[in-house]
Amino acid sequence: MNTNTEPLRTIDGATLMSMPLRPPNFVVDTLLSQGLHILAGSPKVGKSWLALWLAVTVAKGEPVWNLSVNQGTTLYLCLEDSQLRIQNRLFEITEDAPPSVHFCTDSRGLGQGLEEQLTAFLSEHQDTVLVIIDTLQMIRGAGYDNTYANDYRDLSVLKKIADVHGIAILLIHHLRKEKADDVFSRISGTTAISGAVDSSFTLVEEHRGSGRANLSCIGRDIEYREISLERNSENVWEIIADSCEQSKQSGSKIIFLLSALLNSTPDFIGTPTELANRIDPDGAAGITSKNVARQILQNVDALRKNGITATARRSNGKRIIELHSVESADPSGPPAVGTFDPAGADAARPAL
Repeated sequence: MNTNTEPLRTIDGATLMSMPLRPPNFVVDTLLSQGLHILAGSPKVGKSWLALWLAVTVAKGEPVWNLSVNQGTTLYLCLEDSQLRIQNRLFEITEDAPPSVHFCTDSRGLGQGLEEQLTAFLSEHQDTVLVIIDTLQMIRGAGYDNTYANDYRDLSVLKKIADVHGIAILLIHHLRKEKADDVFSRISGTTAISGAVDSSFTLVEEHRGSGRANLSCIGRDIEYREISLERNSENVWEIIADSCEQSKQSGSKIIFLLSALLNSTPDFIGTPTELANRIDPDGAAGITSKNVARQILQNVDALRKNGITATARRSNGKRIIELHSVESADPSGPPAVGTFDPAGADAARPAL
């Protein structure tokens, strides 16, 4: 028996449900988070045009389809293109490309030095937020053995790089020709590809040459949504419709509701059920006893910026949420940032 085995690091449910955890950072708000993602579409549908525009737009800090971006350096591995083609396309989509967007038309493959090349670039450009690889097949080579194990292994390598550096990596890929009820099942390769990535996006044209397409989006950290797009005369994909109403984003919604509550009373102490009933009595905002604590815990920083401190604890076997407006908080009390005590003690606890 191996006596040197490191024990499992566990966390109990009560502690986890009282712990303030930040949601993932988004490169494009509510759409593209840090992690590994795949954008798949039919050949010549306009994936590369979209990828190029995305790389330039994020680097410039401009909104993507009315969604705010986290501005930073971007890297576009355009491995099926030449510098001349990229230059021509740049002149079509923008008047000026910033120095913070970088292009590479030739890189090593996975397992052949690409990982080291990406790590070196990220070390040199530590404000990088987005890397686009166009295409996935180009970094695998022509003789790639398409198996579940290989798909999962390769994508896990890229996901680790994204997670370690806190960036988004977007892989450009292809769809199968065969039709399917679920468009995501048309992504070329095994099901390991969809399983290994954090989000999948498919770009499907209404019909060949129409210039109109549907971007279907699904992922671990985003809501399912359908975005209708139209390619303009400058080959930029413009938004026509979006199934996800941004006014109902959970973060801004909970902040608005709690601000309204504390405007009428400076303090609240009660169970998640009592809080949900107070701020959303008819359920119109979708606030429930199960999700209200999560929304608070994952928006601690934003709540604090809006003058609200929050504490979660257990008392007499019940989960308790305690809210205070900054005006009512004790200025000589504990610091604004602290840990949650789920043990049920009634002593003073650090406020969030």
